[in-house]
Amino acid sequence: MSGSENGSAPKGAAGIRLGTKKEDLPVNKYFRALIDLNGSDLHMQVGKPAILRVKGSLSPLDMPPIDEETMRELCWPLMDERNQEIFKNTGGADFAHVVEHKGEPWRFRVNLFIQMSKMGMVTRKVERSIPNFEGLFLPPILESLCVFDQGMVLLAGVTGSGKSTTIASMLDWVNRNYKKHILTIEDPVEFVYKADKCLINQRELGQDVSDFHTAMKHAVREDPDIMLVGEMRDRETFETAMHAAETGHLVFGTIHASSAPSTIGRILDLFPQSMHRALRSSMGFNMKAIVAQKLLPTIVDKPKRVPITEIMIFNGTIRKLILEEMDEKLPAAIRIGKAEGMQQFNDSLYHFVTKEFVSRADAFEISPNVEELKMMLKGINVKSSGIL
Repeated sequence: MSGSENGSAPKGAAGIRLGTKKEDLPVNKYFRALIDLNGSDLHMQVGKPAILRVKGSLSPLDMPPIDEETMRELCWPLMDERNQEIFKNTGGADFAHVVEHKGEPWRFRVNLFIQMSKMGMVTRKVERSIPNFEGLFLPPILESLCVFDQGMVLLAGVTGSGKSTTIASMLDWVNRNYKKHILTIEDPVEFVYKADKCLINQRELGQDVSDFHTAMKHAVREDPDIMLVGEMRDRETFETAMHAAETGHLVFGTIHASSAPSTIGRILDLFPQSMHRALRSSMGFNMKAIVAQKLLPTIVDKPKRVPITEIMIFNGTIRKLILEEMDEKLPAAIRIGKAEGMQQFNDSLYHFVTKEFVSRADAFEISPNVEELKMMLKGINVKSSGIL
């Protein structure tokens, strides 16, 4: 798309003008364009126009490419002094940003970074309301993962797979159904919960507490029933979160992994080999479930995307396989655990294809086992081989 040559305000991908309010950061017009065009993400890179992700696809705004000086003028004022210092020292910063639009506040998760020696930005829009399971088209079995007294529930997936939204929906379900204390430790805070039956405290790293270790040290004195610890990025985070699960808390977290079974290996990779046996034991006794998720565009007007989920519940079979280091047999154990609410990605894909929400071509593209999915769609029962 070509930009305006007369210096007028750039237009959005659907012809919406990006107006700037008085006493407002110039970059906020791009955040508002993301809202107006119902996009999920905003990408800004030197040498290109701003790009929005709408319904899963990237679409550039009708505007000139952003030069290096303009990028800095747009992005630098988004950061407070603390984040500016982090950016200088590490080459990147994560934080939340709030924009007023049409009389309402909208939250965004912002990542500023350096690439090819130039500043860039990626922003994720945080939905203002937290959808329920039905609104997100999530399987009802997720309710049962919210009622444990203690343990750990992980959401696995790549960036942009909807992990944070699914966890928010789960915590909001607890909020509407139980009288508990929910404590979140986030970097940054994304969804802001409105207390219903629960008491809710949300702490943002850097703004409310200096670091994760300090936040978790304080947490044991803050009497939480349920904790959200955000992303399991490193050994310290996982160790501390697992300790909280062992000591009587229900802990929710996210992790970058492609499937529920592969999450086990992803966790082990955070630790030296000498600790793997003890770690498997800890996971076997304290992990309650791993839910892996992908987002897939639909062929209907609403919803625009649906979550393709894989659910591994830690029953006796799953625990035994993990303790005995037989991770390769976990997919088969999930398949025969359907009566307990487990499912593979293909089960989820089959559901949405038969409901005519997603196309067969799109389903085949992300299926981990295309031939199996084709057999399922033909009505051929896929049996599991013995796993023990």
